[in-house]
Amino acid sequence: MRLSKAGDPEEPGTVEAGAGAGAGAAGPAGVGPSGLSRGMVLLLAVTCGVAVGNVYFPQAVSPLVADGLNVSADTAALVVTATQFGYAGGIFLLVPLGDRVPYRTLIVTLLSLSGLGLLGAAAAPGISPLIAASVLVGVTTVVAQVIAPTAAGLVPEERRGAVAGTLLSGSIGGMLLSRVFGGTVGEWLGWRAPYLMTSLVALLIACVLARALPRSTAPTRQRYPALLAASLRLLRTEPDLRRSGFYQAMIFGGFSALWTGVALLLTGPEYGLGASAVGVLALVNAATMLCTPVAGRQVDRRGSDAVNFVCMVAVLVAAAVLFAGGLGGAVGLAALAVGSLLLDVAMQSGTVANQVRIFALSDEARARLNTAYMTCAYLGGSVGSWLSVHAYGAFGWPGVCGLVAVLTTLALLRHMAHMRGAGALTRP
Repeated sequence: MRLSKAGDPEEPGTVEAGAGAGAGAAGPAGVGPSGLSRGMVLLLAVTCGVAVGNVYFPQAVSPLVADGLNVSADTAALVVTATQFGYAGGIFLLVPLGDRVPYRTLIVTLLSLSGLGLLGAAAAPGISPLIAASVLVGVTTVVAQVIAPTAAGLVPEERRGAVAGTLLSGSIGGMLLSRVFGGTVGEWLGWRAPYLMTSLVALLIACVLARALPRSTAPTRQRYPALLAASLRLLRTEPDLRRSGFYQAMIFGGFSALWTGVALLLTGPEYGLGASAVGVLALVNAATMLCTPVAGRQVDRRGSDAVNFVCMVAVLVAAAVLFAGGLGGAVGLAALAVGSLLLDVAMQSGTVANQVRIFALSDEARARLNTAYMTCAYLGGSVGSWLSVHAYGAFGWPGVCGLVAVLTTLALLRHMAHMRGAGALTRP
């Protein structure tokens, strides 16, 4: 399915149709598929990891923030929620600029601003300034969401799943290693140290990319208000975009609920472990980096709908396994490791399937499509984190697992309704 023609692509609020998304489709002007070398894919994957890590390491240091600033665990958890809400806002407000601003300029600028935001967080004298700085970090560290649609335009259609999986592996690496890094360094040097160090890393990567990324021109001349309106219009007019956004909002909401709740579980009376334990548990999920390229190839072969279905069922199984994590001891830790790994693999594989589906809708509006999709995802993630704190407070760890199951069931019911309407599992 493709977006219908609405006029000249350089006129505000319009998207060109029929340009084709197959081999030879170009992304930024003057750069074709042959310009995306394996080395450049690796560099972009590392950049995704650095940016995404800034969203996730606060999950591991949240208990340390509570102790360091003398606030409750619930209040400290607002830092995580604020970062994710900021990220959702940044996706909506800034990612559409990927269709308007040359990608080197946009990526380097965003990384620089997120580095400064992290520096401000490290110096925050209290919880309110830290929450404010976390919003700024979230808003500006959306580089991975700029890179994904850019890369999709630089490779043939039959390779998009594989490249998306590779970039997602970089993001997963950042997600996992940032929790390990945040928890371990935070315990050794205090909660401010991870913020300071990640600030320096973001600024260093910005300098590297300022020299490594080639020059390009943007694919559209639309004004900024038209770009924002286009994302909302696409969400309203494209059914595949809406359902992909709903799937990810629910599944990512469950994912965020898990990692917000597990920090409370591991540092609470059931286990009595330190913040570094959250990072170690996340490190177990490093196998996810090997699975997403495989998921991408399965999407290329079997289609997005089939992969989505398997992933949703897998998340429900993961919720059941995670329930045993409340038992404590070696059995509980094993359940947390296995269940979180299964949930992580399923969520990230579903992300690949969703992105391949939405990027096939248009060659010229991929950043705006990704904006609508990822805004839905991180709004779901933010709500999931918020609900997790309250579910844990009211029902303990079973409440968190139940929340994961409920959110996933909603996504699965929507997907089953689509499959009944389509008559079968088909390619996107």
